[in-house]
Parts: sequence; structure tokens; C-alpha cells
Amino acid sequence: MAKKKGVTDRILHDPIADRLTPTYPLDLSKARTVDELVRAMGQTAFTARQVGDAADVLEAMARDQDCFVVLTLSGAMTVAKMGLVFCDLIDSGIVNAVVSTGALMAHGLVEAAGKQHFRYDPKMGDKELFFAGYNRVYDSLEPELNLDYIEEIVEALLEKWDPEETVCSWKLNRCIGEYLIRHAHGRGILKSAVERNVPVFIPAFTDSELGIDFALHNRQRRKEGRTPLRFDSFADFEHFAETMLATKRMGIFTVGGGVPRNWSQQFGVYAELLARRGYEEMPLKRYNYGLRICPEPVHWGGLSGSTYTEAVSWGKFVPKDEGGQFAEVFEDATVALPLIAGAVLERIGYFDRSTKRAKKGAGSNHHALTQTSR
Repeated sequence: MAKKKGVTDRILHDPIADRLTPTYPLDLSKARTVDELVRAMGQTAFTARQVGDAADVLEAMARDQDCFVVLTLSGAMTVAKMGLVFCDLIDSGIVNAVVSTGALMAHGLVEAAGKQHFRYDPKMGDKELFFAGYNRVYDSLEPELNLDYIEEIVEALLEKWDPEETVCSWKLNRCIGEYLIRHAHGRGILKSAVERNVPVFIPAFTDSELGIDFALHNRQRRKEGRTPLRFDSFADFEHFAETMLATKRMGIFTVGGGVPRNWSQQFGVYAELLARRGYEEMPLKRYNYGLRICPEPVHWGGLSGSTYTEAVSWGKFVPKDEGGQFAEVFEDATVALPLIAGAVLERIGYFDRSTKRAKKGAGSNHHALTQTSR
């Protein structure tokens, strides 16, 4: 019962009577798995609590049989060796479409093709790195030889492309994934995507090594008097829109921000305009779930830092009071992503199933997982 205390007229409430949620000390002796650690973190405070809440939202997306989940990726996540985490999210059946920067897919292709990235040694200056052919990504190196190697792969695929068929990013990514299935022994994002029938879109395709390779290929075609291949970014837009229009509910899992995030969220605006301007008779199509990992602060005004609440005003998300579920983690994705993804993959039994398949398929490719029922 609330009591009046002293002369200040304060009425001190009992938090138990008010049904407030208590917090608890993080007891590492009781956290023996990633999931147990993340659940315990969710009962603490600050960013640790954000990680715990985020895992709950991702789990809700994963368990919603009618939810189509879009994973958006930006930043140097494959150079940072997060690629297999994305493979797991695809192989588990959680993710149904990927929207990414081209650079992230290019560096991921390097990894999937069997090449390596390396630690940056500060003893070498950036000028020296240039002449040695080492491209620096913060604390890691992408050797130029790697990029030359994937240019050869892309060049060979484009050389076989039917010149009557327009190129778009999801078709080219599917073609690369099919190549990896035939030739790569390890895992890779585009390989998993083809195996699970998950389209991968690159909205800003020209802003990438893959885009440069495409431009160089066309330059050579012109030099040889051949008709250059045509690239149509609206073929990506329309395929993504048609895919999303066919969904019952939608979720978005954003790592970073940038063009992939906005391009994916713009679908809500597009759908609203289709209805409001009389192109189609249809209800609002907005994301029901949202989870983003991004350290960008709101006050700079950039889209990467904008909140889901702001996106509600644009018609991109279902408001919380209408059932929308959202979580935002302001943290480096290389720290938060493995915790969140690892916890949810444990909860849905993904690692147990993959271990059983590995034992059953001993002697074959133990990474060939069947899609989890959702």
C-alpha cells in the first residue's frame, strides 16, 4: 500500500504492488549456454537488457509461421567474419530474404570461394599497404588478389549470360550461389541462399566490387564490338515488392543501416501509395516486427540512427499499440549479433538438428542442412 512520507507529500509506491519487473544480478555460474547468458543479460540493464529483449523479438519472428523475415546487412560484416552467422540464420529458416550492400556480398564471396582475410599490422602504413595490394578495412585486410580472383568468377558467369536477359542483383546473386554450390566446398551466404530459395538483393549495386566487375565486363564487350549487358535495378524493386505483397506478416532484422535498411522499409511507403493513389485496392502493408543492431545515435539525424517509432510515422511499421514488436540494440554488431542469433538458434533447436544431420551425413558435406520448418 502506498504511504505518504514526511512533509513533501510524496506517495511512495510498493513496486511489487505496482507489478514492476525486477532486475537480477548476472550470475555467470548459471549461464552455461549462449541462450542462458542472453536470457540473464535481459534481466539486467543498459545494452545487456537490449540484447535480451532483441533475442525475444527475433524468437517471436522465427516462431511466427506467417511472418516473412527480411535480413538487411551493411557494414563490413563478412570481412569481420560474421558470414557464417548469416548462413545459420538462412539455413535455419528464420530469414526468407536478404537485402545487402554489394561490398558485403563481394567480401562474403571471397570467403565462400576459399580465400582468407587477415589481421592488419599497424607497422605497415596505408601508403605501403596500397603498393603491397592490401586493402584495409579498419583492423583487417582484404588482399587485392582476392578481389581479382572473384572478378574472374563474375567475369566467367557474365560471359555465359544470355544478352537478351536483363541483369538484376537478385538474379546475379542466385547465379553466383549456384556456382558456389558446384565449386565451393565450404559455406557461404549466397550458397545458403540458393539452397533455401532465399533471394538476395543489392539495391546500390554499382557501389561495390561486384558492380565494378560488371562495369569492366561491359567495357570489354563494347571494346570487342559486342552489345553490353543491361542492368535494371527496378527489376529488383519489383521482385521484392511482389514478394512482400504476397506475405501475411512481415519482419525485418537490420544489421547496420544505410541503403539496405531504407530500401527494405520503403516497401511500406510504396504499398501505402499504391492504395492511397488508387493503383491497387489493398490494406496497409507494414512490418509487424523489427529488430536492428546499430550504434548510430538518433541525434545526428541520419536514417541509420532513426528509430522504429519514427518509421511508424511513415507507415513502414505497425505501431506497438496495434501489435507491433520492436527491439533496438545500440552496439557493435560483431558483439551483439552472435549473442542474439546464437540464443535464438538454440531456442529453436537449430544446433541440435544440425549436429544430428552432421553425424548422419558423415563423409558427405556436413554443412548441407535442410530448411527448418517454421
